[in-house]
Amino acid sequence: MRGAFGARLSAGAGAQMKQKYMAGVALAALSLVLVLAANGSASAQSVSDATVKALMNRIEQLEREVKELKKGQAQTDAEAKSALKQANRARSPEAVGATQATHAAKAGTEEIDKEGHRFLEHKKGTAATFYTPGGEITGYGNFDVSFDYASKNVRHLNLNGASPPVGNFGWMPDISTNLSYLGVRGFQRLGSLPFNFVYQFEAGIEISAAAGTRQSNSNLSNQVNGAVFSRNSFIGLSSPDWGALKIGKTDAPYKTSTSVFNPFNGMWGDYAVVMGNTGGDNRVEFGTRVSHAIWYESPTVGGFQLSALFAPGQNRSSIDDNVPSAEPDCAGGNDPTSGGNNPFSCSDGSFGNLASASLTYKNGPLLVVGAAEFHEKVNRQSDITAIFGLVNPTIFQGATVPTSSTDPTFQALFNGDVANEWAAKVGALYTFPTKTTIGGIFEWMRRDVPAILQFQNERSRNGSWVFVSQQLTDVDSVHFGWAHAFRTPGDPGQHNSGILTGATITCTDQFGTAIPTCTGAFAPNRNQADMVTAAYKHLFSPNLTWYVDVAATFNGPSAHYDLGAGGRAVTTDCHDAFSTSGGAFSVPHCFTGTTLVGVSSGIKWTF
Repeated sequence: MRGAFGARLSAGAGAQMKQKYMAGVALAALSLVLVLAANGSASAQSVSDATVKALMNRIEQLEREVKELKKGQAQTDAEAKSALKQANRARSPEAVGATQATHAAKAGTEEIDKEGHRFLEHKKGTAATFYTPGGEITGYGNFDVSFDYASKNVRHLNLNGASPPVGNFGWMPDISTNLSYLGVRGFQRLGSLPFNFVYQFEAGIEISAAAGTRQSNSNLSNQVNGAVFSRNSFIGLSSPDWGALKIGKTDAPYKTSTSVFNPFNGMWGDYAVVMGNTGGDNRVEFGTRVSHAIWYESPTVGGFQLSALFAPGQNRSSIDDNVPSAEPDCAGGNDPTSGGNNPFSCSDGSFGNLASASLTYKNGPLLVVGAAEFHEKVNRQSDITAIFGLVNPTIFQGATVPTSSTDPTFQALFNGDVANEWAAKVGALYTFPTKTTIGGIFEWMRRDVPAILQFQNERSRNGSWVFVSQQLTDVDSVHFGWAHAFRTPGDPGQHNSGILTGATITCTDQFGTAIPTCTGAFAPNRNQADMVTAAYKHLFSPNLTWYVDVAATFNGPSAHYDLGAGGRAVTTDCHDAFSTSGGAFSVPHCFTGTTLVGVSSGIKWTF
């Protein structure tokens, strides 16, 4: 096939030949005129007829050649136009792919798909996106390591006989891996179907610590951070018109809906220390990853976007004290020894079915969020046995279980501490032309227990969070945040609370005989807390950030909120000098009433 350049070349050569032949005709005619003029009209008779005839024949020959040239020129112009059309068609994506495929076949190189891309060809303009046959695959990651310095002993509210912290509670340095992970995600077109197959596989990474099961003075977990696909992983179907349906494990919509409100993500002073964290432990009940889940993500319509998730409990026990089927831990993040009950069971926050949903509205610099989450039959029976110093009340199994809320027996308390929990929050965020971003969240969290259990209900409370971020330059920014945990209706007490409030109830055995030793202690509900955080960030590049972070948590007399981001950074609470065994035998000592202060400097690489 002659290209456009070849056609232009032929056209140029034809024009030159045409000019040459026309010049020849003119020259022959001029020669005849000059001969006649030179001899004059009288002597023209003497010019031989042969000479005139020869000149006339030459002129006629040249005219015939000019006609042939014109015909050839017309054909050349047509060929040039055809070549130009072919060149334009060759510029189309389809033709590019076909041409590349032809060249690849001739050269014996790799195959080219119908989109015109080689297998794992790098996509321009992205850091780690590559073409696959009919799709794309992207590698991504977040590596965050910091050097920290913190103290638990800045202040301690030693009230009503509460014991002080034990061990090294002064300033202690540490090196922490903060919320680091590595993953791949991608999509695959499905021919003429109006949706794509989508997937993501993500693993947590321990950069500064050894990978293994998680164990602390306060809990023991069989989950391994750094294991293959230990974090958000799924497969599903996605369409720009109707949204995406996915199945696997993921951060719940309740958690992700307000992630942009948290400039301290993964650092000390992360808002997850208070927000979504009902009891102040290092488990964030309403800000967690949900296993064995299915969820829907709508497209954005008029600025609105909806996400909804459901996760079946997969628990053969009617009170959710078994490990869910196919899982390594109890629902909620602990293994069966964490509650301290004997025989061991999932009685320290294990739940059944879970539902989570969020609705967001985005309009330029304004973002408005509403979200809710529900946990069915959350088992906290270990709180009752800890308060009254009893193991699971197996001796009461033959007794008639009281149903009246005015009959305060131990059995009723024990059975009643399996209850639904739910949370809801609203938030708003606005970015001003000065590059100042202000946002806030208000949250309600509730545990629906009977009235006789309100004395130990530390799971029903409100929470609030406000933050301000200011972009100073293109690469420098400062951030400030304040979280407040409101008081709860009650508190079961912690390991150093002392006998702050005594509780004597009437317990009976299977024969109805009273057990006079059924007494216990619990804490007053002075468990409010405040956390303040400040950070400075500098971008060395779009991927590399250096930050300095300062945070402080001011616990009320019965509160024990931490600095660690829901257990994602190095935690400072529940690591006291008593035991390192974890689980039922740890004597964890999560001391209350402390003020914790920490300073951290770290570097984060994202791609």
